Amino acid sequence: HCCLSKFSSSSSTTTVGTATSRVTKNGDAVMEKNVLNHEDLAGDQGMIDDIFDETYREKEGPKPPMQYVWRNIILMSLLHLGGLLALTLIPSAKIQTLAWALLCFLLSALGITAGSHRLWSHRSYKATLPLRIFLTIANSMAFQNDIYEWVRDHRAHHKFSETDADPHNATRGFFFSHIGWLLVRKHPDVIEKGQKLDLSDIKADKVVMFQRRYYKPSVVLLCFMLPTLVPWYFWDESIVISFFIPAILRYTIGLNVTWLVNSAAHMFGNRPYDQYISPRENSLVSLGALGEGFHNYHHTFPYDYSTSEFGWRFNITTAFIDLMCLLGLASDRKRVSKEVILARKMRTGDGSHKSG
Repeated sequence: HCCLSKFSSSSSTTTVGTATSRVTKNGDAVMEKNVLNHEDLAGDQGMIDDIFDETYREKEGPKPPMQYVWRNIILMSLLHLGGLLALTLIPSAKIQTLAWALLCFLLSALGITAGSHRLWSHRSYKATLPLRIFLTIANSMAFQNDIYEWVRDHRAHHKFSETDADPHNATRGFFFSHIGWLLVRKHPDVIEKGQKLDLSDIKADKVVMFQRRYYKPSVVLLCFMLPTLVPWYFWDESIVISFFIPAILRYTIGLNVTWLVNSAAHMFGNRPYDQYISPRENSLVSLGALGEGFHNYHHTFPYDYSTSEFGWRFNITTAFIDLMCLLGLASDRKRVSKEVILARKMRTGDGSHKSG
């Protein structure tokens, strides 16, 4: 059964209340804010830890000193140098190798976008055991921390967005939100608040916890060995090219397109849904990150499985989830109704939706 749930005021769908109501004040008609009932949404989702916490306040006083993680600095530097070297090898690579590298990129990206992000972080749809296993394998190929840790950091990002408790707080600058947050020790508030998040649903998923237990060997096998050995064994590609293009270059690009969601999509673009938050709509990021650049929408409606109101447009991940639903491997996709979206645009958007 392929179920698509909409959050609207319709009697045939999940009811969370209307987004706005019109009232008369001193004889003039004005729009009065009627906030979406997040508790009702959480009841349907079974969680509220991806909804912004209005009560959080940053601690007063000087910020803690920045502590560099030199191991990460060295490894990330070497990785990006390897990526630059790989670019020079592209003209020498066989077309099959380039196609294999693209396939590895798409698979690993889906392990993040459809897996650790939309499925496990936000629980915006349900996946059967075979699909969860596939997404876990793809997630290990992506090598962006295990699913448990990824979900914990991402829920903290949403709940404490643009504060000291946000792991990649964009107010600390482009470089920090892009890669710098991985090169320094976490702010104490990130650790403190992250430990208090409800991750019981993730702990209860045996597939996720199995990956966490064997994450390091799974990364060696799936992120580096498999992408390297396939071209070398099946079509006699050079072992150097096999390693640097499908493994190193593909991994480097995969990391950076994901990081652009944290950096560029928080700084460049319009805000048609909520002008009072930092995340923006960035089509270029969506194109590279398989649909994750509709970031103003996503932070406004984090429970929407599509992270966008535009379906498959620049959104390969949404198409993938819809295909999985068609095949019976996914179900219960959560969606926001057009009425609620339009009302939110009118109430808090920057007006850019009017120009298309």
